[in-house]
Amino acid sequence: MKTRFLYLTSLFLCMTAFFSSSCSSEETGDDLPLSALIFHSIDGKQAAFTALTHSAVSWEWNFGDGNTSNEKDPVHVYGEGGYYLAKLTAKDKIGNSVTAQVSLAVALTPYALLTGDHTAEGYNGKTWRLTQSHTVNDKLVNSDIAFSLLDEDIPSLPAGAFSVFVGLPEAYNDEYTFYHDGGYRHTPTDGSSFGGIVYAMILQQSGLAQITKTGGEAVFGQDVFAMTTCTPREDATFVFNESEDFSVPTVPGFATGVRPDGVPVVTYPGVMTIDFPGTGDFIGIRDFHRKVIVQEIKNSTMRLVMFMTLDPKAIISQDPLIALSTSAAILTFEAVN
Repeated sequence: MKTRFLYLTSLFLCMTAFFSSSCSSEETGDDLPLSALIFHSIDGKQAAFTALTHSAVSWEWNFGDGNTSNEKDPVHVYGEGGYYLAKLTAKDKIGNSVTAQVSLAVALTPYALLTGDHTAEGYNGKTWRLTQSHTVNDKLVNSDIAFSLLDEDIPSLPAGAFSVFVGLPEAYNDEYTFYHDGGYRHTPTDGSSFGGIVYAMILQQSGLAQITKTGGEAVFGQDVFAMTTCTPREDATFVFNESEDFSVPTVPGFATGVRPDGVPVVTYPGVMTIDFPGTGDFIGIRDFHRKVIVQEIKNSTMRLVMFMTLDPKAIISQDPLIALSTSAAILTFEAVN
């Protein structure tokens, strides 16, 4: 009995010494190399960070928006939604350091959804193109305040509409890339771009482009769209407005007001817009009116309203060139990358 008691006592002391040594090593980290990982969670614009480190005695956080912290497990509230790259630098007691980082998508704004994650390695903008599948929201409409249907017999565009019914499959080829810094790149994959027939005729008459193909007669009784040669600018830019009262010249029957120079306009209150001021660039449809309305934008799709002039009589001035919009196309674009 005595021998057994001594054995159990010795075993208990050994186990106690082992676990005590193990806990001590875990607490001080003396036997573990310096390392750091980041765990995080996001709720709205608030991000909670946890530093998972070994052998660290100090923690330096850079939240990617100009703010920092020396707490081990900080909570940070971002002032604006967007993409951020949060970095952690952990140091041990003799000054060695190690870093970790994590990309965050915080309450993404429409601008962030349009331009993509600029913090990602190899970021080269976010590219969009017109989707061939279309949706029930894709329509040809009048440029009035309600966007009434251009043709009651065409309530929405079916899949491949510009290919099957208009005869211009090239309409789906172009790609449009938006950059976080406001840069813009238009890539016409076959050297030509899709647009309204009236504007295409003006370009050809002015010697600025050549019409390579026309389409739409089978459905509309006349050609209403065209492909024209296109060489985009390399220094193009865009302007995004999250909410504005946007006015575009329109025919008198659709107008909600008149400009000081007497030109009738329709004004759409509080809409998101994309503009290409002074660059001559566009997205989707090449026409007189390059500024577009963003009806909806998500991570992988967006829906735009593009205005067109489909009647030569709507050109009311040549100098300056003033063309009234007679119609619009509401089209869905899909993210390429």
